[in-house]
Amino acid sequence: MGIPEKIQAIEDELHRTKVNKATEHHVGLLKAKLARLRRELEEGKQLKTGGRAGRFGIKKAGDATVVIIGLPNVGKSTLLNCLTNAKSPVAAYQFSTVTVYPGMMKYRGAKIQILDLPGLIDGAASGKGLGKRVLSVAREADLILLLLDVFQPDQVTLLRRELKEMGICLDEKPPGVVIEKTATGGITVHTQISLQKISENLIKDVLRVYGIHNAQILVSEDLTTDQLVDVISGNHVYPPSLTAINKIDLVNPGFLDELKGRLQTGFIPLSAKSNVNIDILREAIYRRLNFIRIYLRPKGGETDYAEPLIIRNGSTIRDVCNKIHRDLEKEFKYALVWGKSVKFEGQKVGIDHFLSNEDILTIIKKK
Repeated sequence: MGIPEKIQAIEDELHRTKVNKATEHHVGLLKAKLARLRRELEEGKQLKTGGRAGRFGIKKAGDATVVIIGLPNVGKSTLLNCLTNAKSPVAAYQFSTVTVYPGMMKYRGAKIQILDLPGLIDGAASGKGLGKRVLSVAREADLILLLLDVFQPDQVTLLRRELKEMGICLDEKPPGVVIEKTATGGITVHTQISLQKISENLIKDVLRVYGIHNAQILVSEDLTTDQLVDVISGNHVYPPSLTAINKIDLVNPGFLDELKGRLQTGFIPLSAKSNVNIDILREAIYRRLNFIRIYLRPKGGETDYAEPLIIRNGSTIRDVCNKIHRDLEKEFKYALVWGKSVKFEGQKVGIDHFLSNEDILTIIKKK
């Protein structure tokens, strides 16, 4: 029996099984097996097409990457050209962008890569149009910018749905579970709360479905089987988002006021063609990316306040090393830190120390 047949058999069994207290463990295992088989099927398809075939080859650059997601003809290319000095082709007809066009936005010392992606259509997550290729790039983004046409603002629901179906969960927190694989000792589950949606035994059995037989599991929220599977398989990402509504130069202020009352999400009104509110969007992007500034001080030298290092909040010294040079992590011995992240000035710390805004950092290398 091949993978498609196995998937069909599990789907049929799930359809026949009534969910209740007596069957919830069995149903949970079936869902885990189904998710694993679907992943194997997708990986098999990628191997047959050359691994990364069917994806846009985009190298991340700068301090963070933002992708512009929207339907065809909402003005994504025009907005990219406004935010950066890119030359993404602009046309007044749909599907004028058929590849990914990058640009670099320099703002407040940060270099932010902006990607103009082809327009999404209904069913993109299922492969319609260039949907899967577009969404594969979006999975790697640090921020998703949803761009809407002022006359089609309700399409935000479609965009969010397609992203969700591709495992891109906008503005959500990852499930509260940490899985640390070990060499021996079996599976141990540590819970910080009372579990109602999943049992400890089901957690262990789901991990075994994925070939994990030795691990320490810390659960900090009452998660579902689906959430556990997402964490194990890495199916989901949780980027922040911004919503902008374009072409506001075509409507009156009263129309915008009506939109604010109708839409459940906040948005930035702008006109890429007329360069209206572009600076407001730049500031919003910078703030949403949650940047901090780190000042580097060479050993025995003066602190460089003129050109701070821009990193994301929650970064460690390891992240700084990898950003400065790919070999610096191997050469790292220890670091000295002055600032809010340490108890005293010039404190000696290790490579996994978390940095705070405006910390001063000296990296000491092995001799």
